[in-house]
Amino acid sequence: MKKVVGFLVVLAVLAGFAYYYMAPKPGPVDAPVKPAEEPVKAAVGKVAIVTNTVSQNEEEYRSAQEMVAKYGDRVVHVTWPDNFMAEQEQMVSVVAKLAHDPNVKAVIINQAVPGTNAAVDKLLETRKDVFIVYCTPQENPPDVAARAQIIMMPDELAMGNTIPTQAKKLGAKVFVHYSFPRHMSQVLLSSRREIMKKKCAELGLEFVDATAPDPTGDSGLPGAQQFILEDVPKMVAKYGKDTAFFSTNCAMQIPLIKSVVDTGAIYPQPCCPSPYHGFPTALGIESDLSKQDNIKHVIDETRRILKEKGMTGRLSTWPVPVAMMGTVAGTEYAFKVIDGEVPFDKLDVKVLEQCMSDYAKVAVETNPYVDEAGKKYDNFLFVLMDFLTY
Repeated sequence: MKKVVGFLVVLAVLAGFAYYYMAPKPGPVDAPVKPAEEPVKAAVGKVAIVTNTVSQNEEEYRSAQEMVAKYGDRVVHVTWPDNFMAEQEQMVSVVAKLAHDPNVKAVIINQAVPGTNAAVDKLLETRKDVFIVYCTPQENPPDVAARAQIIMMPDELAMGNTIPTQAKKLGAKVFVHYSFPRHMSQVLLSSRREIMKKKCAELGLEFVDATAPDPTGDSGLPGAQQFILEDVPKMVAKYGKDTAFFSTNCAMQIPLIKSVVDTGAIYPQPCCPSPYHGFPTALGIESDLSKQDNIKHVIDETRRILKEKGMTGRLSTWPVPVAMMGTVAGTEYAFKVIDGEVPFDKLDVKVLEQCMSDYAKVAVETNPYVDEAGKKYDNFLFVLMDFLTY
């Protein structure tokens, strides 16, 4: 009996040791085991793009179609009414309808024509979560800046410096500025001319202030174009081939480019910088903006033709239309906002400039709008880019 009791005591002691060394030790009271985290899902959202129709501005329309082709149903494309100045209520309806789709998280408006602010106000009544981008706004800058997270437009005044500087790089010794009283009555255009004069003096270029017929005048568009065709050769005969030409009028670009090429002169930039502005028609290049690679085709053909004519390094422009770049860069940035890569309420200018340069394939810089009182609007950006020299 004593042996049995002793054996049981030994077993009890061994069991105690085993429990002590093998039992799990208690951890901190507030450290329960966490379940495995689920992977973070990518953000879902759409970008809506509002442009003018093809008849109003094909470049803007085609740039939206380019984004539809890239992103599919993540991009919604709608258009302003053709006669938007007389159909303001229809503009409000176009934008207001976008609010009904909760997946629309951003709206790119190109151009932000008169009436855009009222349309956006209607959207914001029900949707405060929509990221808004204006391209080339035509309403009061402070009012625009209060509604959109990003505003973009070409820096017309800065071109007063960049165009003569580019002309000098292309070998110009003289700079001819064609315009007419109606245009020079516009503060922006007349101010740019004065900046050009000062820059030419700084660079050692002779500035020639030339008056051309107004295309809306008695001689009409044909008369204005014929004047350019006849006057450019006279200017080259007087000042030599190292003369750069610039005109403030869109309709004059085609005869101006043709005359510059025929005389061997210099052409730093169209009034509206773009490979499409004047070049295809003046040089007989087929252009179809509905084709995905059209801009490359136009640039390559322009370069080829100018090389054949011995004009390499004498003409330049911006590498992409600003209108198209605004749509593309605005859309790309908006998707970064939607996907959480950049904040909604704080503009990352460097990221936006990179979106622009990725499309333009050259460096793009921006400068914030500063009003006459010295107030700076960080979300209202004037855009400049490097030149494409043929």
